[in-house]
Amino acid sequence: MEQVKTKSLKNIEEKMEGLDAGSLRYHILESAKNFKSSWVELGRSLYSVWKDKMYKEWGYVNFDVYVSREIGIRKQTAMKLLKSYYFLEKEEPQYLKTDYAASAPAAQIPSYESVDILRQAKNKKALDEDDYNSLKKQIFEKGKDAQELKKDLGVIIRQRQELEPEEAQEKRKLATLRRLLGQLRMLKQEVQLLKMLPMPLIKELEEMIKKIEGVVHDS
Repeated sequence: MEQVKTKSLKNIEEKMEGLDAGSLRYHILESAKNFKSSWVELGRSLYSVWKDKMYKEWGYVNFDVYVSREIGIRKQTAMKLLKSYYFLEKEEPQYLKTDYAASAPAAQIPSYESVDILRQAKNKKALDEDDYNSLKKQIFEKGKDAQELKKDLGVIIRQRQELEPEEAQEKRKLATLRRLLGQLRMLKQEVQLLKMLPMPLIKELEEMIKKIEGVVHDS
């Protein structure tokens, strides 16, 4: 039975075909392939370093400087790696088991970008359990790339919003009220600090803030 492979890994393997195994170009492609298939171990290690602040023992002032200078990756990439690993550890631990890693071919292990999208999908209220399981299947069984998965996620969210326009409108209303509430709170602080308004007006502003807080809390 042919193993499922992501498009990016297929492309890398196709480029490696016919190249001298001792050439620099082959070595670079092989390194990229290994990174895509073994990011779980790197994510696990980075999570430990970040959580326990181990980088300080090695002379780095913060995590950003460590990942940049020590292993040459951006903070954004490092955070995606460790968040993706932690997500699997917490939500899908079966994919971290030794027997899975040993039995699954390297090219079948999903990329950290795909797992990161699944992590984001898990937290989206617009999606239900069936939506999540469908996305999970696309990643772990069909080897779908992150870009394709992101498009699928966007389509599902738009479909849910079209099916539930009233709920979507209510969410937008709530988000607007929260922004307004934040602005009014800052305005009240400035007014009090600079003594720009008499106390009766400040009291009215406080009452307005409380009423909006009540609406937000009840929504």
